Amino acid sequence: MKMIIVTTVEEYKGQVFKLFKKAGVESFSESDIDGYKSAAPLMYTSSWFPSEKGGAASNMFFSFTEEEKVTELFKLLKEFNEESKTTNPIRAIEIPIERIV
Repeated sequence: MKMIIVTTVEEYKGQVFKLFKKAGVESFSESDIDGYKSAAPLMYTSSWFPSEKGGAASNMFFSFTEEEKVTELFKLLKEFNEESKTTNPIRAIEIPIERIV
């Protein structure tokens, strides 16, 4: 059993759903989050409210699933990122689970 955490910008939310389904990951949770990157100070001063640093609408998904499904999902995510040539790739991590109740 593994835990996976996937983060993406809002634009790719639907694509993540499709990739989870294609990999056989049937149960997962999703949460809206704000994503931040370190930006140059010039970007802050060009906004109407320079003291505010806005985040990008993003999503975080997580699931507890079998290792073979994680392997397939990571393969699909890698292919998606390579084909899309985006500056905001879909990110994922895998965490081993030692115990589960």
